[in-house]
Amino acid sequence: MDLLLSDKTAFITGASAGIGRSAALLLAAEGTKLILTGRRAEALQALADEVAATGAPAPVTIAGDFGTAEQCAGIAAQALEAAEGRIDILINNAGASAPMKDAWDEEAWERAHQLNFAASRQVSAAIVPGMKERNWGRIINVTGAMVGLSMNAAAPAKSALQSWSRTLSVELAPFGITVNTIAPGRINTDQIRNNLHPTDESRQAFIDRYIPAGYFGEPEDLAVLMVFLASPLARYISGAAIPVDGAMQRIG
Repeated sequence: MDLLLSDKTAFITGASAGIGRSAALLLAAEGTKLILTGRRAEALQALADEVAATGAPAPVTIAGDFGTAEQCAGIAAQALEAAEGRIDILINNAGASAPMKDAWDEEAWERAHQLNFAASRQVSAAIVPGMKERNWGRIINVTGAMVGLSMNAAAPAKSALQSWSRTLSVELAPFGITVNTIAPGRINTDQIRNNLHPTDESRQAFIDRYIPAGYFGEPEDLAVLMVFLASPLARYISGAAIPVDGAMQRIG
């Protein structure tokens, strides 16, 4: 199936590993021009080299952090400059779990809110005006668990991201712009395997209790959905919040 993406430009945050990396590879295979950002410059360059080795256009890479509104605006400005003002697809994938040792740590709450919600809003603020001018655009926001069994500052931020995305989809629908969220379950990424489930035993215990499908997903399981939602074929899907989690039970 031709997804009609060969004339599009995509900007992917959190692209140096995991879900963002997989989305970049699949979009490149569709002929999409890529602008990639993440914190790890070497990993971004390795991904760009891998894409170029397939014969696809070499992606532009921008190493940076989304820790402040100013940093977000700066990275978005660099992306727009690299795209000559035209970004058709925005994948807000940057984010991280934020388990709380102290449930009242104000700085930890602020950091999690900035990375897991505010950054997506701040980057979108720079990209959306151009989409509205062209009457076409795709915004895909990666959320996550809204409620946990222990305090995690990322969860309320992801809830805010989903709520904001739904309202944004209503505002932007008249301009041919769709806005959707994807909520990953347990995916085999470095963050999940190294931080949340560092042993085979802990992974299997979680699977047995919470995941009816019987296994952790792979980054590609989300990336294939991202690529479809980014395509012109998905023009009537907007405001959706789609879990990709093997029917995971989100509250035990």
